[in-house]
Amino acid sequence: MTEPTSGYLSAVSRSVRDLLAGRRGTVLIAIAGGWFLTMGVRMIYPVMVPYLQSAYDLDLTTAGLLLTVLFMAYAIGQLPGGVLADRIGERLILTSSMLISAITLVLVITAGSAIVLFVATALFGFGAALYAVGRYTILPQLYPEQIGAANGLTASSQDAGQSVLPPLAGIIAAGLVWQLGFGFAVPLFLAMAAVLWVVTPKRSADDADDAEALSLSGLRYIASILRQPAIVYPTTILVLGLFVWQAFTGFYPTYLVQEKGLSQPLSSGLFGLFFALGILIKPLSGGAYDRIGARRSLLFLTTGPIAAFLALPFFDSFWVLIVVTAFISTLLGFTTVTEPFLLEHLPEDIRGTGFGILRTIGFSIGALGPVFFGAAADNGFFDEAFMALAAFAGAIMLLALRIPAE
Repeated sequence: MTEPTSGYLSAVSRSVRDLLAGRRGTVLIAIAGGWFLTMGVRMIYPVMVPYLQSAYDLDLTTAGLLLTVLFMAYAIGQLPGGVLADRIGERLILTSSMLISAITLVLVITAGSAIVLFVATALFGFGAALYAVGRYTILPQLYPEQIGAANGLTASSQDAGQSVLPPLAGIIAAGLVWQLGFGFAVPLFLAMAAVLWVVTPKRSADDADDAEALSLSGLRYIASILRQPAIVYPTTILVLGLFVWQAFTGFYPTYLVQEKGLSQPLSSGLFGLFFALGILIKPLSGGAYDRIGARRSLLFLTTGPIAAFLALPFFDSFWVLIVVTAFISTLLGFTTVTEPFLLEHLPEDIRGTGFGILRTIGFSIGALGPVFFGAAADNGFFDEAFMALAAFAGAIMLLALRIPAE
């Protein structure tokens, strides 16, 4: 191992030890645990698409619409989550999200019709969104000097959940009944709600009361901030990245089964590998952001996905697909760069609300990815849809050059 590499790994190790030390380390672990569960369960949906198609007679376009409903509800919940985080604090928001997720999953597994399934899915997505903003806005309070590294660590817990829980759900659904592929998570959400309520610090009354009402003058102030180049370009990258990410993750397992001929367990395992690599990629990209800034980090992170999306239609070998999946997985680091950048450039008095607005914009547009992707697949353009994703990733690379230098 070369001396620069050894020195870098040593610095990463010291950074992780600093993050996990003391009371704030306990809070960070609990928040990461909730994020592991929330995002892991959300990504069970793509694995369960074949089962839902059979149970409710859904074609790929309708299945894509179900995923769009999930992601759109998640997008819509970002703004209320941000406003509530500013007003009542993260402790109540994070705990409530866990309880809502548990209740709505019960509705998902007991749905008697496709309409009920769609409604329950929307409610689950909204509940998950409440957790998303709260777990971000608490980080600058806990780690003002290491926000990139702290975000990278919690973000890696997302990929740990997405690498473990979807394959587990696939095994449970194949071996038992598909409802248990969702249902096993209900007691986990309830347990996590109790943990978060105990360990998350309660915001003081003064802090909670400082959040201003969304008056006309307040909205004008927020709009003036959101028009700044330091906000516009990273937000546009966030939008494009989420569109690509949600389109890809929504149908990659189905693509591997229907177009590449893989079995359901193999496709679920490859899908899990995609997220497992994010456990490494996100802390490294967060550390890279702290060290070299957003622009250079994003240029590196988008190179692999562009090449991999273009190559994917031409290879059927399982071992080659592993390599292609690994290259695509570097895409997972884009939020670990853009979101800390946005948080640092939003004034503290509107950080929750402003960040909620930006994530609502990003996830609302990004949520359209699965339905367009599903429609393309239904019309025989599965391979071409992946090539289109390469073009979107190329646009992200070009926009990264426009981010103001730190």
